[in-house]
Amino acid sequence: MVTVDNWVRVMKKYQQIKEHIQQGIERGLYLKGDKLPSIRELSASLSVGKNTVIRAYEELEAKQVLVAHDRSGYMVADINLPKELQNDTLNAPCDIDLLSLSKAILRQPNQQNLLPMGSAHPDIDFPAIRSLYAEIGRHSRQQVNIPSSYLLPPGNASLLKYIANITQDLGISVSANEVLITHGAQQAISLSLQALTRPGDIVLVDSPCYFGSLLLLESLNLKVIEIPNHFNYGLDISAVEQAVKTWDVKAILVNPTNNNPTGYTQSESARRALLKATEGIPFIEEDVFGSLTYEGIQKTFKSLDTEDRVIYCSSLSKTLDSRLRIGWILAGKYQAQIEKRLMSENMGSVNLIQSAVSDFLKKGKYKQHIHRVQRSYKHNQKRVSQQLTEALNGYEHMRERYYLSQPEGGFLCWLTLPVGADGTEIYKQALKEQISVLPGTMFCTQEQYKHCLRVSFASYRENDKWINGIKTLARIVADHCKTIENN
Repeated sequence: MVTVDNWVRVMKKYQQIKEHIQQGIERGLYLKGDKLPSIRELSASLSVGKNTVIRAYEELEAKQVLVAHDRSGYMVADINLPKELQNDTLNAPCDIDLLSLSKAILRQPNQQNLLPMGSAHPDIDFPAIRSLYAEIGRHSRQQVNIPSSYLLPPGNASLLKYIANITQDLGISVSANEVLITHGAQQAISLSLQALTRPGDIVLVDSPCYFGSLLLLESLNLKVIEIPNHFNYGLDISAVEQAVKTWDVKAILVNPTNNNPTGYTQSESARRALLKATEGIPFIEEDVFGSLTYEGIQKTFKSLDTEDRVIYCSSLSKTLDSRLRIGWILAGKYQAQIEKRLMSENMGSVNLIQSAVSDFLKKGKYKQHIHRVQRSYKHNQKRVSQQLTEALNGYEHMRERYYLSQPEGGFLCWLTLPVGADGTEIYKQALKEQISVLPGTMFCTQEQYKHCLRVSFASYRENDKWINGIKTLARIVADHCKTIENN
Protein backbone atom coordinates (compact mmCIF):
# COMPACT_ATOMS: atom_id res chain seq x y z
CA MET A 1 0.00 0.00 0.00
CA VAL A 2 1.36 3.44 -0.99
CA THR A 3 0.76 5.92 1.84
CA VAL A 4 0.89 9.70 1.51
CA ASP A 5 4.23 9.74 3.35
CA ASN A 6 5.68 7.14 0.98
CA TRP A 7 4.43 9.10 -2.01
CA VAL A 8 6.05 12.30 -0.75
CA ARG A 9 9.35 10.46 -0.29
CA VAL A 10 9.18 9.05 -3.83
CA MET A 11 8.26 12.45 -5.22
CA LYS A 12 11.24 14.04 -3.52
CA LYS A 13 13.58 11.33 -4.81
CA TYR A 14 12.59 11.65 -8.47
CA GLN A 15 12.81 15.44 -8.22
CA GLN A 16 16.30 15.08 -6.75
CA ILE A 17 17.29 12.87 -9.66
CA LYS A 18 15.93 15.43 -12.15
CA GLU A 19 17.96 18.13 -10.45
CA HIS A 20 21.05 15.89 -10.38
CA ILE A 21 20.83 15.39 -14.15
CA GLN A 22 20.09 19.05 -14.87
CA GLN A 23 23.08 20.08 -12.77
CA GLY A 24 25.22 17.70 -14.80
CA ILE A 25 24.02 19.35 -18.02
CA GLU A 26 24.57 22.83 -16.54
CA ARG A 27 28.14 22.01 -15.52
CA GLY A 28 29.01 20.36 -18.81
CA LEU A 29 29.17 16.84 -17.41
CA TYR A 30 26.58 15.82 -20.00
CA LEU A 31 26.64 17.54 -23.40
CA LYS A 32 24.00 17.45 -26.12
CA GLY A 33 23.87 13.99 -27.65
CA ASP A 34 25.61 12.38 -24.67
CA LYS A 35 24.17 9.09 -23.43
CA LEU A 36 23.02 9.13 -19.81
CA PRO A 37 23.54 6.24 -17.36
CA SER A 38 21.10 3.40 -17.86
CA ILE A 39 18.12 3.10 -15.55
CA ARG A 40 19.79 0.18 -13.80
CA GLU A 41 23.10 2.02 -13.40
CA LEU A 42 21.56 5.20 -12.02
CA SER A 43 19.26 3.23 -9.75
CA ALA A 44 22.25 1.40 -8.26
CA SER A 45 24.54 4.43 -7.98
CA LEU A 46 21.92 6.64 -6.29
CA SER A 47 20.31 3.82 -4.26
CA VAL A 48 16.80 4.46 -5.54
CA GLY A 49 14.20 2.27 -7.19
CA LYS A 50 14.13 1.83 -10.96
CA ASN A 51 10.63 3.30 -11.15
CA THR A 52 11.90 6.47 -9.51
CA VAL A 53 14.63 6.83 -12.16
CA ILE A 54 12.16 6.04 -14.94
CA ARG A 55 9.82 8.78 -13.74
CA ALA A 56 12.64 11.33 -13.57
CA TYR A 57 13.82 10.41 -17.09
CA GLU A 58 10.29 10.50 -18.49
CA GLU A 59 9.59 13.95 -17.04
CA LEU A 60 12.86 15.30 -18.41
CA GLU A 61 11.93 13.81 -21.77
CA ALA A 62 8.55 15.55 -21.58
CA LYS A 63 10.39 18.83 -20.97
CA GLN A 64 12.55 18.10 -24.06
CA VAL A 65 15.70 18.02 -21.91
CA LEU A 66 16.27 14.37 -22.81
CA VAL A 67 15.37 12.19 -25.77
CA ALA A 68 14.78 8.43 -25.65
CA HIS A 69 16.32 6.19 -28.32
CA ASP A 70 15.35 2.57 -28.84
CA ARG A 71 18.05 0.23 -27.47
CA SER A 72 20.25 3.22 -26.63
CA GLY A 73 18.53 4.65 -23.58
CA TYR A 74 18.28 8.36 -22.84
CA MET A 75 20.45 11.10 -24.33
CA VAL A 76 20.74 14.84 -23.81
CA ALA A 77 18.48 16.59 -26.30
CA ASP A 78 19.84 18.86 -28.99
CA ILE A 79 17.58 21.78 -28.16
CA ASN A 80 17.91 24.65 -30.60
CA LEU A 81 17.54 27.49 -28.14
CA PRO A 82 17.92 30.99 -29.54
CA LYS A 83 21.51 32.09 -29.91
CA GLU A 84 21.16 34.91 -27.40
CA LEU A 85 20.33 32.39 -24.65
CA GLN A 86 23.65 30.64 -25.18
CA ASN A 87 26.27 33.28 -25.85
CA ASP A 88 28.80 34.47 -23.30
CA THR A 89 28.59 38.17 -24.08
CA LEU A 90 26.84 40.50 -21.69
CA ASN A 91 25.16 43.74 -22.72
CA ALA A 92 25.97 46.89 -20.76
CA PRO A 93 23.30 48.41 -18.48
CA CYS A 94 20.64 50.08 -20.60
CA ASP A 95 17.61 52.32 -20.37
CA ILE A 96 14.10 51.02 -21.04
CA ASP A 97 11.51 52.27 -23.52
CA LEU A 98 8.54 49.92 -23.50
CA LEU A 99 5.64 52.19 -22.57
CA SER A 100 4.37 53.00 -26.07
CA LEU A 101 4.64 49.38 -27.27
CA SER A 102 2.91 48.04 -24.16
CA LYS A 103 0.04 50.53 -24.39
CA ALA A 104 -0.51 49.72 -28.05
CA ILE A 105 -0.61 45.97 -27.53
CA LEU A 106 -2.55 45.87 -24.28
CA ARG A 107 -5.40 47.99 -25.71
CA GLN A 108 -6.98 45.03 -27.46
CA PRO A 109 -10.51 45.60 -28.78
CA ASN A 110 -13.46 43.26 -28.13
CA GLN A 111 -11.73 41.42 -25.31
CA GLN A 112 -14.76 39.19 -24.74
CA ASN A 113 -14.46 37.78 -28.28
CA LEU A 114 -10.75 37.00 -28.15
CA LEU A 115 -9.29 33.57 -27.54
CA PRO A 116 -7.24 34.54 -24.44
CA MET A 117 -3.87 32.96 -25.24
CA GLY A 118 -2.02 36.17 -24.43
CA SER A 119 -3.58 37.02 -21.09
CA ALA A 120 -1.85 36.37 -17.77
CA HIS A 121 -5.17 36.46 -15.91
CA PRO A 122 -6.19 33.25 -14.10
CA ASP A 123 -9.20 31.15 -14.92
CA ILE A 124 -12.00 32.29 -12.59
CA ASP A 125 -14.50 29.56 -13.48
CA PHE A 126 -14.21 27.79 -10.12
CA PRO A 127 -16.67 27.43 -7.22
CA ALA A 128 -14.33 29.22 -4.80
CA ILE A 129 -14.30 32.36 -6.96
CA ARG A 130 -18.11 32.50 -6.95
CA SER A 131 -18.01 32.09 -3.16
CA LEU A 132 -15.41 34.87 -2.95
CA TYR A 133 -17.55 37.34 -4.87
CA ALA A 134 -20.60 36.41 -2.80
CA GLU A 135 -18.51 37.34 0.25
CA ILE A 136 -17.51 40.63 -1.35
CA GLY A 137 -21.17 41.34 -2.08
CA ARG A 138 -22.12 40.66 1.53
CA HIS A 139 -19.39 42.97 2.82
CA SER A 140 -20.42 45.63 0.32
CA ARG A 141 -23.95 45.66 1.69
CA GLN A 142 -22.60 46.00 5.23
CA GLN A 143 -20.50 49.08 4.43
CA VAL A 144 -23.41 51.49 4.89
CA ASN A 145 -23.62 50.44 8.54
CA ILE A 146 -19.90 50.92 9.23
CA PRO A 147 -18.41 54.37 9.99
CA SER A 148 -16.12 55.65 7.24
CA SER A 149 -12.42 55.26 8.01
CA TYR A 150 -9.04 54.62 6.42
CA LEU A 151 -7.49 51.16 6.56
CA LEU A 152 -3.90 52.02 7.36
CA PRO A 153 -0.82 49.89 6.63
CA PRO A 154 0.13 47.16 7.25
CA GLY A 155 -3.50 46.17 6.48
CA ASN A 156 -6.50 44.28 7.84
CA ALA A 157 -5.28 42.41 10.96
CA SER A 158 -7.19 39.23 10.18
CA LEU A 159 -6.03 39.22 6.55
CA LEU A 160 -2.40 39.60 7.67
CA LYS A 161 -2.76 36.39 9.68
CA TYR A 162 -4.16 34.41 6.73
CA ILE A 163 -1.53 35.78 4.33
CA ALA A 164 1.14 34.65 6.79
CA ASN A 165 -0.42 31.16 6.72
CA ILE A 166 -0.37 31.10 2.91
CA THR A 167 3.28 32.13 2.92
CA GLN A 168 4.15 29.47 5.49
CA ASP A 169 2.59 26.85 3.20
CA LEU A 170 5.26 27.89 0.67
CA GLY A 171 8.01 27.08 3.14
CA ILE A 172 8.67 30.59 4.47
CA SER A 173 8.60 30.97 8.25
CA VAL A 174 6.81 34.24 8.92
CA SER A 175 4.47 35.87 11.43
CA ALA A 176 1.58 38.24 10.73
CA ASN A 177 3.52 41.28 11.97
CA GLU A 178 6.13 40.73 9.23
CA VAL A 179 3.57 41.11 6.42
CA LEU A 180 2.67 44.35 4.60
CA ILE A 181 -0.46 44.33 2.40
CA THR A 182 -0.08 46.17 -0.93
CA HIS A 183 -2.15 47.04 -3.99
CA GLY A 184 -1.08 43.90 -5.86
CA ALA A 185 2.43 42.56 -6.41
CA GLN A 186 3.17 45.45 -8.77
CA GLN A 187 3.04 47.95 -5.93
CA ALA A 188 5.03 45.58 -3.75
CA ILE A 189 7.84 45.48 -6.32
CA SER A 190 7.64 49.23 -6.88
CA LEU A 191 7.99 49.97 -3.16
CA SER A 192 10.89 47.52 -2.93
CA LEU A 193 12.73 49.14 -5.85
CA GLN A 194 12.21 52.60 -4.37
CA ALA A 195 13.62 51.43 -1.05
CA LEU A 196 16.73 49.91 -2.62
CA THR A 197 17.59 52.24 -5.51
CA ARG A 198 17.79 55.79 -6.79
CA PRO A 199 17.27 57.05 -10.38
CA GLY A 200 20.16 55.96 -12.59
CA ASP A 201 21.02 52.91 -10.48
CA ILE A 202 21.55 49.49 -12.05
CA VAL A 203 19.20 46.56 -11.44
CA LEU A 204 19.87 43.02 -12.62
CA VAL A 205 16.81 41.20 -14.03
CA ASP A 206 16.12 37.76 -15.45
CA SER A 207 15.59 37.80 -19.20
CA PRO A 208 13.08 37.55 -20.75
CA CYS A 209 11.46 39.64 -18.02
CA TYR A 210 7.79 40.37 -17.27
CA PHE A 211 6.92 43.61 -19.07
CA GLY A 212 5.21 45.03 -15.96
CA SER A 213 8.52 44.87 -14.10
CA LEU A 214 10.33 46.50 -17.03
CA LEU A 215 7.73 49.30 -17.07
CA LEU A 216 8.30 49.85 -13.35
CA LEU A 217 12.04 50.10 -13.88
CA GLU A 218 11.42 52.52 -16.74
CA SER A 219 9.14 54.73 -14.62
CA LEU A 220 11.76 54.86 -11.85
CA ASN A 221 14.53 55.82 -14.33
CA LEU A 222 16.57 52.73 -13.51
CA LYS A 223 19.00 50.95 -15.80
CA VAL A 224 18.86 47.18 -16.29
CA ILE A 225 21.23 44.35 -17.01
CA GLU A 226 19.36 41.45 -18.58
CA ILE A 227 20.64 38.02 -17.56
CA PRO A 228 19.56 35.17 -19.87
CA ASN A 229 17.32 32.43 -18.48
CA HIS A 230 18.08 28.87 -19.47
CA PHE A 231 14.84 26.94 -19.60
CA ASN A 232 16.18 23.97 -17.68
CA TYR A 233 18.04 25.63 -14.80
CA GLY A 234 17.36 29.35 -14.67
CA LEU A 235 19.70 32.32 -14.69
CA ASP A 236 23.12 32.07 -16.31
CA ILE A 237 25.35 32.14 -13.23
CA SER A 238 28.51 33.02 -15.15
CA ALA A 239 26.73 36.04 -16.66
CA VAL A 240 25.59 37.10 -13.20
CA GLU A 241 29.13 36.82 -11.83
CA GLN A 242 30.46 38.87 -14.74
CA ALA A 243 27.79 41.54 -14.24
CA VAL A 244 28.33 42.07 -10.52
CA LYS A 245 32.10 42.22 -11.01
CA THR A 246 31.81 44.75 -13.84
CA TRP A 247 29.05 47.08 -12.63
CA ASP A 248 27.69 48.48 -9.38
CA VAL A 249 24.49 46.44 -9.19
CA LYS A 250 22.16 47.86 -6.54
CA ALA A 251 19.45 45.20 -6.63
CA ILE A 252 18.43 41.94 -8.29
CA LEU A 253 14.83 41.39 -9.43
CA VAL A 254 13.89 37.79 -10.21
CA ASN A 255 10.75 35.74 -10.87
CA PRO A 256 12.20 32.22 -10.43
CA THR A 257 9.15 29.98 -9.90
CA ASN A 258 6.82 29.28 -12.83
CA ASN A 259 8.30 32.36 -14.42
CA ASN A 260 6.37 34.94 -16.39
CA PRO A 261 6.80 34.72 -19.40
CA THR A 262 8.73 31.46 -19.94
CA GLY A 263 7.15 29.20 -17.30
CA TYR A 264 10.56 27.89 -16.14
CA THR A 265 11.37 27.14 -12.49
CA GLN A 266 14.89 27.61 -11.21
CA SER A 267 16.30 24.62 -9.32
CA GLU A 268 17.25 24.87 -5.67
CA SER A 269 20.93 24.32 -6.45
CA ALA A 270 20.85 27.16 -8.99
CA ARG A 271 19.19 29.45 -6.44
CA ARG A 272 21.87 28.67 -3.88
CA ALA A 273 24.54 29.33 -6.51
CA LEU A 274 22.94 32.66 -7.39
CA LEU A 275 22.81 33.76 -3.77
CA LYS A 276 26.47 32.82 -3.37
CA ALA A 277 27.49 34.67 -6.55
CA THR A 278 25.74 37.88 -5.44
CA GLU A 279 26.66 38.02 -1.77
CA GLY A 280 25.50 41.25 -0.13
CA ILE A 281 23.34 42.51 -3.02
CA PRO A 282 19.62 42.95 -2.14
CA PHE A 283 17.12 40.65 -3.88
CA ILE A 284 13.51 41.26 -4.85
CA GLU A 285 11.78 37.90 -5.35
CA GLU A 286 8.46 37.98 -7.20
CA ASP A 287 6.51 34.80 -6.48
CA VAL A 288 2.94 35.27 -7.68
CA PHE A 289 2.87 31.80 -9.33
CA GLY A 290 4.58 29.87 -6.51
CA SER A 291 1.36 28.29 -5.20
CA LEU A 292 0.52 26.98 -8.67
CA THR A 293 3.34 24.44 -8.93
CA TYR A 294 1.74 21.19 -10.03
CA GLU A 295 3.68 18.89 -7.67
CA GLY A 296 5.75 19.72 -4.62
CA ILE A 297 7.03 23.07 -3.36
CA GLN A 298 10.17 24.76 -4.62
CA LYS A 299 12.26 26.48 -1.96
CA THR A 300 12.10 30.25 -2.38
CA PHE A 301 15.05 32.62 -2.28
CA LYS A 302 13.45 34.02 0.89
CA SER A 303 13.58 30.63 2.61
CA LEU A 304 17.22 30.13 1.54
CA ASP A 305 18.31 33.64 2.56
CA THR A 306 20.76 33.74 5.48
CA GLU A 307 21.63 37.45 5.18
CA ASP A 308 18.12 38.99 5.40
CA ARG A 309 18.60 40.59 2.00
CA VAL A 310 15.64 39.06 0.11
CA ILE A 311 12.41 41.04 -0.16
CA TYR A 312 9.58 38.65 -1.02
CA CYS A 313 6.64 39.92 -3.09
CA SER A 314 3.48 37.99 -3.90
CA SER A 315 -0.27 38.39 -4.44
CA LEU A 316 -3.60 36.63 -4.87
CA SER A 317 -3.85 37.82 -8.47
CA LYS A 318 -2.85 34.51 -10.09
CA THR A 319 -4.44 32.13 -7.58
CA LEU A 320 -7.81 33.88 -7.19
CA ASP A 321 -8.49 36.90 -9.40
CA SER A 322 -6.25 39.70 -10.64
CA ARG A 323 -9.05 42.25 -9.99
CA LEU A 324 -8.66 41.84 -6.22
CA ARG A 325 -5.38 43.79 -6.21
CA ILE A 326 -4.21 42.23 -2.95
CA GLY A 327 -0.49 41.71 -2.73
CA TRP A 328 2.02 41.57 0.08
CA ILE A 329 5.67 42.12 1.00
CA LEU A 330 7.94 40.30 3.40
CA ALA A 331 10.56 43.02 3.64
CA GLY A 332 12.75 41.81 6.51
CA LYS A 333 15.23 44.48 7.55
CA TYR A 334 13.71 46.89 5.03
CA GLN A 335 10.22 46.70 6.59
CA ALA A 336 10.21 50.02 8.44
CA GLN A 337 11.49 51.87 5.36
CA ILE A 338 8.94 50.25 3.03
CA GLU A 339 6.05 50.64 5.49
CA LYS A 340 6.76 54.37 5.65
CA ARG A 341 6.53 54.59 1.85
CA LEU A 342 3.40 52.45 1.87
CA MET A 343 1.79 54.82 4.35
CA SER A 344 2.56 57.86 2.21
CA GLU A 345 1.37 56.22 -1.02
CA ASN A 346 -1.52 54.19 0.37
CA MET A 347 -3.04 56.18 3.22
CA GLY A 348 -6.40 54.55 2.61
CA SER A 349 -6.43 50.90 1.49
CA VAL A 350 -9.60 49.26 0.16
CA ASN A 351 -11.30 48.22 3.40
CA LEU A 352 -14.07 46.33 1.61
CA ILE A 353 -11.85 43.96 -0.39
CA GLN A 354 -9.43 43.24 2.43
CA SER A 355 -12.16 42.41 4.95
CA ALA A 356 -14.11 40.30 2.43
CA VAL A 357 -11.05 38.31 1.34
CA SER A 358 -10.12 37.79 4.97
CA ASP A 359 -13.53 36.26 5.69
CA PHE A 360 -13.28 34.14 2.54
CA LEU A 361 -9.89 32.76 3.64
CA LYS A 362 -11.29 32.17 7.14
CA LYS A 363 -13.76 29.64 5.70
CA GLY A 364 -10.89 27.37 4.65
CA LYS A 365 -11.74 27.09 0.96
CA TYR A 366 -8.45 28.47 -0.34
CA LYS A 367 -6.33 25.30 -0.09
CA GLN A 368 -9.02 23.20 -1.76
CA HIS A 369 -9.21 25.80 -4.51
CA ILE A 370 -5.43 25.75 -5.00
CA HIS A 371 -5.40 21.95 -5.41
CA ARG A 372 -8.22 22.23 -7.94
CA VAL A 373 -6.53 24.89 -10.07
CA GLN A 374 -3.22 23.03 -9.95
CA ARG A 375 -4.92 19.98 -11.47
CA SER A 376 -6.73 22.13 -14.02
CA TYR A 377 -3.62 24.01 -15.18
CA LYS A 378 -1.59 20.81 -15.34
CA HIS A 379 -4.22 19.29 -17.63
CA ASN A 380 -4.41 22.48 -19.71
CA GLN A 381 -0.63 22.62 -20.11
CA LYS A 382 -0.51 19.06 -21.38
CA ARG A 383 -3.37 19.52 -23.85
CA VAL A 384 -2.24 22.88 -25.26
CA SER A 385 1.33 21.61 -25.61
CA GLN A 386 0.14 18.47 -27.41
CA GLN A 387 -2.21 20.31 -29.73
CA LEU A 388 0.13 23.16 -30.59
CA THR A 389 3.07 20.80 -31.15
CA GLU A 390 1.00 18.51 -33.37
CA ALA A 391 -0.33 21.47 -35.34
CA LEU A 392 3.12 23.00 -35.89
CA ASN A 393 4.66 19.63 -36.77
CA GLY A 394 2.00 19.29 -39.44
CA TYR A 395 4.07 21.80 -41.42
CA GLU A 396 7.27 20.12 -42.58
CA HIS A 397 9.32 23.32 -42.54
CA MET A 398 8.47 23.85 -38.84
CA ARG A 399 9.61 20.48 -37.50
CA GLU A 400 12.52 20.75 -35.04
CA ARG A 401 12.73 24.49 -35.72
CA TYR A 402 10.90 25.79 -32.66
CA TYR A 403 10.96 25.23 -28.91
CA LEU A 404 7.88 25.24 -26.67
CA SER A 405 8.67 25.41 -22.97
CA GLN A 406 7.13 22.76 -20.71
CA PRO A 407 6.33 24.45 -17.39
CA GLU A 408 5.71 22.48 -14.22
CA GLY A 409 3.40 25.09 -12.75
CA GLY A 410 1.44 28.22 -13.52
CA PHE A 411 -0.36 28.76 -16.81
CA LEU A 412 2.16 30.40 -19.16
CA CYS A 413 4.57 28.96 -21.72
CA TRP A 414 7.08 30.40 -24.18
CA LEU A 415 7.29 29.64 -27.88
CA THR A 416 10.70 30.25 -29.47
CA LEU A 417 10.64 30.42 -33.28
CA PRO A 418 13.50 30.54 -35.81
CA VAL A 419 15.61 33.68 -35.58
CA GLY A 420 14.23 36.15 -38.11
CA ALA A 421 10.61 35.53 -37.21
CA ASP A 422 8.68 38.59 -36.02
CA GLY A 423 6.42 37.91 -33.04
CA THR A 424 4.75 41.31 -33.39
CA GLU A 425 3.64 40.50 -36.95
CA ILE A 426 2.34 37.13 -35.77
CA TYR A 427 0.50 38.90 -32.95
CA LYS A 428 -1.17 41.25 -35.46
CA GLN A 429 -2.20 38.41 -37.77
CA ALA A 430 -3.53 36.37 -34.84
CA LEU A 431 -5.54 39.35 -33.60
CA LYS A 432 -7.31 39.51 -36.94
CA GLU A 433 -8.41 35.91 -36.29
CA GLN A 434 -9.63 36.86 -32.79
CA ILE A 435 -6.66 35.16 -31.10
CA SER A 436 -4.63 36.95 -28.45
CA VAL A 437 -0.93 36.17 -27.88
CA LEU A 438 1.88 38.44 -26.69
CA PRO A 439 5.04 39.09 -28.73
CA GLY A 440 8.45 38.54 -27.18
CA THR A 441 9.49 42.16 -27.73
CA MET A 442 7.39 43.10 -24.69
CA PHE A 443 9.68 41.10 -22.42
CA CYS A 444 13.08 42.63 -23.23
CA THR A 445 14.77 45.96 -23.93
CA GLN A 446 16.64 45.29 -27.17
CA GLU A 447 14.31 43.08 -29.24
CA GLN A 448 16.40 39.99 -28.54
CA TYR A 449 13.17 37.96 -28.18
CA LYS A 450 11.50 39.34 -31.28
CA HIS A 451 11.12 35.77 -32.57
CA CYS A 452 9.24 34.57 -29.46
CA LEU A 453 5.65 34.48 -28.19
CA ARG A 454 4.11 34.13 -24.74
CA VAL A 455 1.14 31.77 -24.68
CA SER A 456 -1.39 31.33 -21.86
CA PHE A 457 -3.40 28.16 -21.28
CA ALA A 458 -5.24 29.31 -18.12
CA SER A 459 -8.72 29.29 -19.68
CA TYR A 460 -8.26 26.35 -22.06
CA ARG A 461 -11.38 24.29 -22.75
CA GLU A 462 -11.91 21.13 -24.80
CA ASN A 463 -14.13 22.90 -27.32
CA ASP A 464 -14.04 23.93 -30.97
CA LYS A 465 -13.08 27.51 -30.20
CA TRP A 466 -9.86 26.47 -28.50
CA ILE A 467 -9.01 23.46 -30.66
CA ASN A 468 -9.55 25.40 -33.91
CA GLY A 469 -7.87 28.49 -32.44
CA ILE A 470 -4.68 26.56 -31.71
CA LYS A 471 -4.66 25.18 -35.25
CA THR A 472 -5.19 28.68 -36.63
CA LEU A 473 -2.33 30.07 -34.55
CA ALA A 474 -0.06 27.27 -35.80
CA ARG A 475 -1.03 28.08 -39.40
CA ILE A 476 -0.29 31.78 -38.88
CA VAL A 477 3.10 30.95 -37.35
CA ALA A 478 3.95 28.45 -40.09
CA ASP A 479 2.92 30.82 -42.92
CA HIS A 480 4.97 33.62 -41.37
CA CYS A 481 8.06 31.44 -40.96
CA LYS A 482 7.69 30.17 -44.54
CA THR A 483 7.61 33.73 -45.82
CA ILE A 484 10.74 34.58 -43.80
CA GLU A 485 12.45 31.47 -45.15
CA ASN A 486 11.57 32.33 -48.77
CA ASN A 487 12.89 35.86 -48.40
